[in-house]
Amino acid sequence: MARKPNYDFERREREKAKAAKTAEKAAARKAEKEKEKADADKAAGVAGESAPETDGE
Repeated sequence: MARKPNYDFERREREKAKAAKTAEKAAARKAEKEKEKADADKAAGVAGESAPETDGE
């Protein structure tokens, strides 16, 4: 005998899984952006330290 379909529950489960997957991707993108920003800041800081500005004195 086949089971009685529970469409609302199944739809909620699909939506929950989709939301979790979307949140995971968003967190990964945020982490990647932060890493890129940190790398860029580090590279800019290293470049700034290697060539100090002089006042001409």
